[in-house]
Amino acid sequence: MIGYVTLGANNIEKAAKFYDELLGELGAKRFMETDSFVAWSTGPSSPGISIIKPNDGKAASAGNGTMIAIACDKPETVDKLYKKAMDLGAKDEGPAGPRGDKFYAGYFRDPDGNKLNFFCMT
Repeated sequence: MIGYVTLGANNIEKAAKFYDELLGELGAKRFMETDSFVAWSTGPSSPGISIIKPNDGKAASAGNGTMIAIACDKPETVDKLYKKAMDLGAKDEGPAGPRGDKFYAGYFRDPDGNKLNFFCMT
């Protein structure tokens, strides 16, 4: 259903490095790139995540209440990727752990303040 999600970035080079390392842990690679846009995916039929320098020339800002959730296969993967995000300079928004009976997630903000999480159903 979702083709790709785009996040604003003020420093494309810095943001691209963050996502190269973080999304690389899931096997994602860059599949499109310009001077102001980079997109990653795990394959041609899988959804993508991209970053972009806003076209209007204004500073990128994180949406209040906007979040991207990235599916994982098991809690150990959530733990590993949440830790990787923290090691890469992400800001904690809720450590990896159970949320209710069957949901496991770790929440963070990337260097531009965009909110994401890694999650799995248990």
